[in-house]
Amino acid sequence: MALSGNCRTNPKEQASVQNSLPDVLELNVGGQVYYTRYCTLVSSPSSLLAKLFSKKDASNDLARDPKGRYFIDRDGFLFRYVLDYLRDKQVVLPDHFPEKGRLRKEAEYFQLPDLVKLLSPEEVKQSPDDLFHSDYEDGSQGSEPRHCPPPSLVPADRKSGFVTVGYRGSCTVAREAQSDAKFRRVPRILICGRVALAKEVFGETLNESRDPNRTPDRYTSRFYLKFRHLERAFDMLSECGFHMVACNSSVTASFVSQHTEDKFWSSYTEYVFYRKSSSVLERERRRVDP
Repeated sequence: MALSGNCRTNPKEQASVQNSLPDVLELNVGGQVYYTRYCTLVSSPSSLLAKLFSKKDASNDLARDPKGRYFIDRDGFLFRYVLDYLRDKQVVLPDHFPEKGRLRKEAEYFQLPDLVKLLSPEEVKQSPDDLFHSDYEDGSQGSEPRHCPPPSLVPADRKSGFVTVGYRGSCTVAREAQSDAKFRRVPRILICGRVALAKEVFGETLNESRDPNRTPDRYTSRFYLKFRHLERAFDMLSECGFHMVACNSSVTASFVSQHTEDKFWSSYTEYVFYRKSSSVLERERRRVDP
């Protein structure tokens, strides 16, 4: 069973405390009650929990609540993720999890360095210039070939159509300190529209992994770009004869937790581009210059 697979403690170490601690422990962590196996709790030998519960006289040294449960004076809500890590050596957080910083502090307190690394923000691995000013996924912008001809050389069979560019953003803002807003990077730029148009405009910079083998005449809303600068996407659309015809944005806010007035803001923005066909452009030209 999976339970036996999760318990890899040293048999000698476990035998040294089996007379003082039961195989299944009942914990009270900051008012939250947890049941876990002893071998799970000490699965990371260098952690604080392993040091506390591996002692022969652990049952006498550890604090107890009025019901006899072992009491740990830490955040009871976040301790569930610490237990998840001790079981599987990985942790899965909900989308837009606002407590990652506090969970990292819990990992530091319980002396779990590998969990601390998992919770460390990606930003610390890159310089600020790399984060906001470079397209690190696909190389230099200057080396990219043009995918579309200049307006003076519009092909006779150019198709009309719409391409929608969308992206999500988020930040956390403290009520008393608006200047301390912590903005997150744009995770990806989404592309919606007919497949043939999307490939014509963006070429090799288009990531089709979420909707592969889509025929050119079909539509998709699951493509995204390999770079993360909106201005670059706008330039490529403009070079292929597209013009922005509409845009919209929505913003939602929610409190980070019931214990603080900090708010987590999420936004979604779409830009709609349209291109006229070559036949329509020709008719318009004849009306202006008969």
